[in-house]
Amino acid sequence: MTGATGGTGDRGPAIRRLLESEARHPVVVLLSGTAGAGRTRLVNRLLDQGCRWPVGLAVRFTRHGPRPLDGTARATPARAPENTQAVSAAPDAEAPPPDPGTALEELLSARTPTLLVVEDVHLAPEPVRLALRRLLELAPPGLRALLTFRPEELPLAGLPLGMAVEYPGDAEIVRFCLPPLTEDEVRALAEEALGEGRCEPRFTERLWRRGAGVPQVVVDLLRMLRDGDGPRRLTSLELDALPSPPRLAELVLGRLAALDERAWAMVSAAAVLDEPATVEELREVADLEPSAARAGLLAADRASVLGERGDGRCGFTVPVAASAVYEVVPGPVRREAHARAARVLARRQPVDWAALARHRRAGGQVRGLLRAVERAVEEASAAGEHQLAIRLLEETLEHSALPREQRTRLVLLLARNAVVGLRDDETVRVLRRLVADVFLPDQLRGEMRLELGLLLTSQAGLFEESRVQLARATEELRERPGLAARAMSSLAMPYWPGGTLAENLRWIERALAAAKESGDLVVQAAVQANRTAILVNIGDPDAWEEVERLPWDSEELACRQHAARGMCNSADGAVWIGWYERAYELLDRGRDLAARTGAAHAERTGWSTTLLLDWATGRWAGLVERARTQVNEAGEGSLAASDAQLVLGRIALARGEWVVVEQCLAPPSVLALSSGAVPLMAAASSLRIRLALARQDEESAAAEAEDAWARVREKGVWVWATELAPWAVEALIRVDRAGLAQEWVTEYRTEVAGRSAPNVAPALAMCRAMLAEGEGDPEAATRLFREAAAGYRTLPRPYDTALCLERAARCALEAEGAPPGAVGDDLAEAVELLDRLGASWDAARARAALRTRHQLEPRPPGRPGYGMELSPREREVATLAGGGLTNREIAATLHLSSRTVEQHVARALRKLGAESRQDLSRLTEQERTP
Repeated sequence: MTGATGGTGDRGPAIRRLLESEARHPVVVLLSGTAGAGRTRLVNRLLDQGCRWPVGLAVRFTRHGPRPLDGTARATPARAPENTQAVSAAPDAEAPPPDPGTALEELLSARTPTLLVVEDVHLAPEPVRLALRRLLELAPPGLRALLTFRPEELPLAGLPLGMAVEYPGDAEIVRFCLPPLTEDEVRALAEEALGEGRCEPRFTERLWRRGAGVPQVVVDLLRMLRDGDGPRRLTSLELDALPSPPRLAELVLGRLAALDERAWAMVSAAAVLDEPATVEELREVADLEPSAARAGLLAADRASVLGERGDGRCGFTVPVAASAVYEVVPGPVRREAHARAARVLARRQPVDWAALARHRRAGGQVRGLLRAVERAVEEASAAGEHQLAIRLLEETLEHSALPREQRTRLVLLLARNAVVGLRDDETVRVLRRLVADVFLPDQLRGEMRLELGLLLTSQAGLFEESRVQLARATEELRERPGLAARAMSSLAMPYWPGGTLAENLRWIERALAAAKESGDLVVQAAVQANRTAILVNIGDPDAWEEVERLPWDSEELACRQHAARGMCNSADGAVWIGWYERAYELLDRGRDLAARTGAAHAERTGWSTTLLLDWATGRWAGLVERARTQVNEAGEGSLAASDAQLVLGRIALARGEWVVVEQCLAPPSVLALSSGAVPLMAAASSLRIRLALARQDEESAAAEAEDAWARVREKGVWVWATELAPWAVEALIRVDRAGLAQEWVTEYRTEVAGRSAPNVAPALAMCRAMLAEGEGDPEAATRLFREAAAGYRTLPRPYDTALCLERAARCALEAEGAPPGAVGDDLAEAVELLDRLGASWDAARARAALRTRHQLEPRPPGRPGYGMELSPREREVATLAGGGLTNREIAATLHLSSRTVEQHVARALRKLGAESRQDLSRLTEQERTP
């Protein structure tokens, strides 16, 4: 991580121009900056870059004496004048510290321009400061002096050398102050340390304010976040939860050590409040008389711990330092201060309910706590800040003194916010315990059971338990039709396993009736969002009219949140059935609306769906990195990571990275389940079948096909079988079960009739082509594969287009009288598409077929020589070997003998200097890059 002396606060160029001036008059640069402002980095950078004048002295003062500065050796010319004392940049640990007094005396007699650098001059002992003052007052011609200091630590304000210096009349004296970082500079540091896109929009602004723009503090906070648990998305709440960086904590506590009880009381009050406050508010929280409060505040200000903001309020000069002080305030003192702070904040208008709740809870004031929490949660939810609401509720629920009824009310609020705000584990645990309480009335238990069921479905992925909880909730909520409608509409979603499509449709009709009976617009919006997504997912021709009826412009925030959810879920359904252009439009609208309304789960669904959509439409550039980020942020075993893992597995298969495919399909991935989301499981089965077929494990492929087909048949949403059907058919044909394959194709064609799903036609053509190929009719197979390719090209779905073109060409080569030009064109287009996507395994196979076709034509005699460069065939073999394929698997792909593959691998290893097959993928990429 770099230092933070660049940007608008960079004084380096101006200082360098002054110090390297050829003028004969003396130049003195006084550089000030608070602790952590970057003075040391700036000075070291200047010395690292070298200077035209010899260095007479470069030293830094600490409380333990002088120390040499880094970079001095590089800054000192090779032949320095005899009257200068250069200090090594990296002195031996046993070398004595520099003698500043001797060096300063020698500088008085310097005959050539000489550079003097003294860091933290305010810490120099009085004899040295006296010698410095004398040198500056008698400055020899050409003296160049750079003195740095912390203004907040000067014994006498504004006088870095302890008293005024009578500079010579011709001396040029320039003062520079390092300003704090701007918000843009903090944003740049955050992106460099954490990576782009890892922080929520308000994170940078909060980081800037908490660290007061002090470079060292900002860098230390970023290091604490960077070293956390994985590359997750970071929020301002996580930043607020960080303690003071140790460097800052020791600095502040060290300054406080010399202060009296009055200053300690005022600083402790500021730490308890943890926000700027008026002097009177600080005095009341500190419980001091006015005169004592004023004296304590002035002392804390002189120590640069507290300061005025300019709006009549005071607070910590670096706000994040508050936690360091708070931790050392005795518990009983803190508790009493929180109680006084609650009284202070209750009088403010408008009331900050979240802060008031925090102080009442910490001050042990149960009375009034629930009202403050509920008002705070209400405000946070209305603003879409569900994570803040969740934190407030979880902290309050830890308060053991809360009456039972109040705890139940808070848990309901927690569940409602958790469904939208991405929290699940703790909420699920609490709700499971509460719904088991035998003393709860049915309606209250039903409401909690509803929230539990929704949470189990939307985030935890526990579908069977969710259906049980939701079904029981509908019975317990008979007298509350609005809530019952929400349970029914969730049971109606065919996306989840359990129940048939017919049952799902009956649930949605019941939900519509209950929502209408409730008269609640928010409930009606929730049911409408689910019904719309259902219609899109099953390919209903009227679905798109329903999409446009979603309440995206409602005055109710909750209605707009449901509209965002409906759009993102509908976009997901559109991807599964082939409405790609509409899916992009819905995602743009849905993600934007979700971000503006705080519907975090819907927004995450939208980004997951974007991964699937980009894979389908061939936008593979950077897709692996985005998918890995999604998995890392959500966790490998989470439902939110499943789309990304499917994408990673699909791309890995296309590249021949079969070990990676197995990892994506193995636990803890949701794809390893047989009871996950129905379309996702069908797609994962398709991936397993293709992998098994590639490894010539036909029996496993056929078994997977039968299991997957049974799951689709049980649910009854046949448009979700569009990716599964062709490969399931091929798996059966490979084990001589063409009759069953024909039955499946007939069943599939019958069930999808009348559905609005663009994926269906090319999938059916591909199924029929595979049947024709299996029956020994290459002419019909060629025609049908080309028909499928044309359909996929229109969608567009370039990967499947290429696969169908390759299969069409292979069938044409077997047919009598096939036009050679058409065969070559099909293969050439397939190779071009696969190369563009980076599907190296598929491209190698298609290229091998293209070479086979060209072998039928005469070629020039002789063998081309490649020297130490890889031949095209060697590069193909090396790429596949680097991806983890065995020699036998590579041989099957490229139609070579295992012995030939072994020879190609050996030559590739030798030419690239690779130590193992694992190195080949990386080295072939480097060899290919100019």
